[in-house]
Amino acid sequence: MTRLASTLRALAAAAAALLAVTAGAPGASGATGTSETAGSSGPSTSTGPFSPTAPQEFVVLRTVAPTILHDIRYITPHNFMGEPVDGYEQPLCVLTRPAAEALRRAQWTLLRQGYSLKVYDCYRPQRAVDHFVRWAKDLADERMKAEFYPRVDKSRLFTDGYIAEKSGHSRGSTVDLTIVKLPAEPTGPYVPGEKLVPCYAPQGERFRDNSVDMGTGYDCFDTLSHTDDPRVQGEQRANRQLLKTTLADVGFTNLPEEWWHFTHKPELFPDTYFDFPVSWRSVIGH
Repeated sequence: MTRLASTLRALAAAAAALLAVTAGAPGASGATGTSETAGSSGPSTSTGPFSPTAPQEFVVLRTVAPTILHDIRYITPHNFMGEPVDGYEQPLCVLTRPAAEALRRAQWTLLRQGYSLKVYDCYRPQRAVDHFVRWAKDLADERMKAEFYPRVDKSRLFTDGYIAEKSGHSRGSTVDLTIVKLPAEPTGPYVPGEKLVPCYAPQGERFRDNSVDMGTGYDCFDTLSHTDDPRVQGEQRANRQLLKTTLADVGFTNLPEEWWHFTHKPELFPDTYFDFPVSWRSVIGH
């Protein structure tokens, strides 16, 4: 066995062991956290017009690519709303199988270079999108403005395209993700009520994410989040391009306004917006 192969096997084994501990067993009543940040494990009480069970084409990413790190933000209060999002019952990444298998191929490419993918959000239920819309219409709720949209008036979130009534995530082939240098440092804990720092502040000042420096944090409502914004140069630009080219090689297309947002093409469900909860039960229950 070559030295490279031995290193890759060791990385894969270590990541798989970590995720096995943090993921929780299929069918568990809730998870205690993710591989990066702890999150609420309480079940969603929301109901929707669609079946609570995913089509058979959906899988849990950990069953396909167990070495990919997880930091599922919407099950925690550390997001642009400041509260857990409807429909996220467990800190899982659920995707259509072709998208998950493509991420597995991208992960092996990055592991050879000493990096890992880390997912923030994958399939997103329609009830979660509805939650975003209700929040965006409540102009008085700006508890997370100082971090996620300090330069954007909340009244313009729809007009500027940051919030919409439908999301490609609900079709199952879209993922929000980043790159982490191995060995992965832990992401700092978020403490509700702590002083917020703008998402575009220098990496050493903004929220303590273990991502390589992408120039902004995740879900930063700012033009600096545009993948090819000319103000983003040097190492930050190189990191964005590494993510973009690695994923393009396995069939993902980037959303130019968000360096973290990618859709696998062709989509299995290009016109369907699902509403089953993010949970093991939804995926293994069919």
